[in-house]
Amino acid sequence: MQLPEEFCKRMKEMLGSEYEAFIKTYDDEEHHVGLRINKAKCGDLFSDILRDCKKVEWCDEGYYCSKDIISGKHPYHVMGLCYFQEPSAMASVEALPVKTDDYILDLCAAPGGKSTQAGSRLSDEGLLVANEIIPKRSQILAQNIERFGFSNTIVTNENPEKLKERFPNFFDKIIVDAPCSGEGMFKKEPLAAVQWSINHTLTCAERQRHIMDCAYEMLKEGGYIVYSTCTFAPCENEGVIDYMLSEYPDMTLEKTGLDMLDEGRGEWVNSSHDLRECRRIFPHKSDGEGHFIALLKKQGQIGGREKDQIKADKDCETAKKLFYEFEKECLNRHFEGTFKLFGENLYLIPHGIDTDKLKLSLAGLHLGVCKKNRFEPSFALCRTLSKVDIKNTVDFKLSDIEVEKYMRGETIFSDVSGNCAVCVDNIPLGWAKGVDGVLKNHFPKHLGNV
Repeated sequence: MQLPEEFCKRMKEMLGSEYEAFIKTYDDEEHHVGLRINKAKCGDLFSDILRDCKKVEWCDEGYYCSKDIISGKHPYHVMGLCYFQEPSAMASVEALPVKTDDYILDLCAAPGGKSTQAGSRLSDEGLLVANEIIPKRSQILAQNIERFGFSNTIVTNENPEKLKERFPNFFDKIIVDAPCSGEGMFKKEPLAAVQWSINHTLTCAERQRHIMDCAYEMLKEGGYIVYSTCTFAPCENEGVIDYMLSEYPDMTLEKTGLDMLDEGRGEWVNSSHDLRECRRIFPHKSDGEGHFIALLKKQGQIGGREKDQIKADKDCETAKKLFYEFEKECLNRHFEGTFKLFGENLYLIPHGIDTDKLKLSLAGLHLGVCKKNRFEPSFALCRTLSKVDIKNTVDFKLSDIEVEKYMRGETIFSDVSGNCAVCVDNIPLGWAKGVDGVLKNHFPKHLGNV
C-alpha cells in the first residue's frame, strides 16, 4: 500500500535496522482478526470452535480467529459470549489490575471492546461507566454492553469536561483508549494513511493530553489509568506519558505485566523519565497491529468514595409494580435498587451513581417496557439472567434448526405456556411467550436475519 513519505522517514529513524522488516508487513494486506471469549459465561462452549485457532499471547481469553469460523450473527456472539477485537487492543485491559468491586470509567469507549473486557471482571458490587462522545457510536456501544448482560453499567454520551465536573476523585480505574492518528491501523483503514500528517499527530497529542488531564481529576488516590493508542507516533505515546509524569508528581509509571512486548523509548521524546515500562506492539515483532500501552498510578492513600445519593423516582411506582408481578411469575431472582422510568422503558439504575442531567445512551439495566398495564421484558434483562434465574425455559442445542428460526423471528412450537426464555446450550438467548403450543417470538428484530 502507499504510505506517507514523512511517516516512512520517521519510522526509519525510529527503527533503524528493523525498518525493512517493519515495512514488509504492509505487503500483506490482511490484518489480524481476534476473538475474545467471555469465560465467565461461556464455559467450554468454544473448545471445538477454536480448537485450531492460535491464542493471543498477551490475553488469556483471546484467539486469532477468522469470521469464517464464527460470525457476528452467530448465537454465541449475540449472547455476548464473545467479542471480535483486534488482538493488540486486548492488551490494554490486561495491564489494568481490575478488582471485582472497582468503579471503572472507560472514557473513550466505543465500540466497546475494552468496556466489555473490563466489565466481565466486575461483580455486581462494581460499576462500569462507558463513555463515548459521538452519539451514533455511543448507541453501538450501548448495544454491545447489553449483549454482555451487565447489570451494573451506564453508557454516557458526554465530553470529558462534563464528566470531570460530575465525578471528581470518583473512579478506581480509568481506561483511556485515546483518539489518535491511527498509524497502527493503516492496513485496516487506508483512509487514515491518506489523512495522515505530522501536524495531525501533534494535534492528536494535544487532545490526548487534555483527555488525560480530565482523567486525572476523576481518579481516586491509589487508582490506576491505563493509557493506550493504536499509533506509533512518539508524541502521542511516550510524549503523553512524559507529560503526565512531569505535570503530576503524584503519578507514577507502573509495570503492566506485558513483558513479552517491546519497551517504551523515552529517548524518542527526549524524556528525563524512565519510560521503559511503557509497552509497544510492532507488527514485525508481534502478531498484532500497532499499539501502545502504559499504566499510571495516582499515589496516595486508597480511601472510600462518597457515593451519590439517588432519589427514588416516584413516577415509576406503577411500572415497578408491573415488573415485580412479572418477576414473581417468571423469575427465581429478585431485583432491588433504584428504578427509573424513561417514557415506557423501565431501568434499574446501578448503585452509587446519580445519572440525573447526564446524556445517556444506556441508563443502567433496561428491565423492559410497560404498556397498557402489562410488562414486556427486555433482551437486556434476558442477557443478564442465567437459566436457573428463569422459571420457564425452552431449550435447544446450537445445531437445532429452531435456533436459526427463532433468530429470524419465525414461529416455533413448544408446550411451554406463558413467558419463557429460549436457551441455547443452557444459556438464555431471548424471550418468547407460549400460547396453545406456539411460541410468540420476542427476539429483537435488529439482531435477526441470520
